[in-house]
Amino acid sequence: MKKTDWPIRWDLLLRYRLIETIALWEGRLTTNHICHSFGIGRQQASKDINTYLRELAPGNLVYDRHLKGYVPAPNFQPVVTRGLVAEYWDLLARQQNLSTTFESLDIDLPESTIVQGPNRVISPETMRAVVLATRHGRQLRASYVSLSRPEAVESILEPHTLVCTGNSWHLRAWCESNREFRDFALSRFHRPPEALRQRAKRGRQQDNDWNREVTMVLTPDLRLTEAQQRIIARDYGMERGRLEVETRAALAPYVLSRLGITLDNQHPDPLVQQLELANPDQLGFGSKRERALKAVAGVC
Repeated sequence: MKKTDWPIRWDLLLRYRLIETIALWEGRLTTNHICHSFGIGRQQASKDINTYLRELAPGNLVYDRHLKGYVPAPNFQPVVTRGLVAEYWDLLARQQNLSTTFESLDIDLPESTIVQGPNRVISPETMRAVVLATRHGRQLRASYVSLSRPEAVESILEPHTLVCTGNSWHLRAWCESNREFRDFALSRFHRPPEALRQRAKRGRQQDNDWNREVTMVLTPDLRLTEAQQRIIARDYGMERGRLEVETRAALAPYVLSRLGITLDNQHPDPLVQQLELANPDQLGFGSKRERALKAVAGVC
């Protein structure tokens, strides 16, 4: 992120960051993005974009009359953001939670830090194509690689939902080649996919695993001592040593992965494992069990 030579008001900085993030990762910015996010008028939103282009980043955005919005210029360089996909995820998370983070509150907070690991690399061009196809219900031509098939394979996808699992992004989509809904890691597209004009024929309504809700019953690892199990139960707010977690069947493997739980293999050390799934047979993976496990690693 490039540092400016003069201070920026906090409210303006947040709007400038929205401008860069939306333009970079969605490929089209309009005054509506700013109006709806900050509750300001169209005139003020237009002024913010013009001020950003005049004083912070001349030439970063170009107005596209066909799209009726601003698009990133070929030589786009982030000025008030770092140009990371994590910033786009943070924006979506704020919108979903209908709240802001502590960062945007003018209060005195204690010293704190957030542990961050490396994220999988996703190009803005890939994200733009995926957002366009998903938002407008269009087909996507994609070339994809996986650990089980390292050579690139081209297929037509019909995406319906973007999924962020913390350090990676996945696309839930119908795959024409395999004739079923699968998960695709955005970092494993061999090259940026192409959003097609053709409308998708299958969406989330036809995705059975997406629409099926499952309840996972979690318990402390039974290999722990009773005292250790009580500590784990208190950590997760369990009642009678059980915690019920509801999620979509398609997302269950990701939830388990974040908790360090695998369906087939326990960690040999219960102090590392800590949790276990009490009802694996009720999740209904059936013959798709192995594929569900692979989906966590993004190898489908």
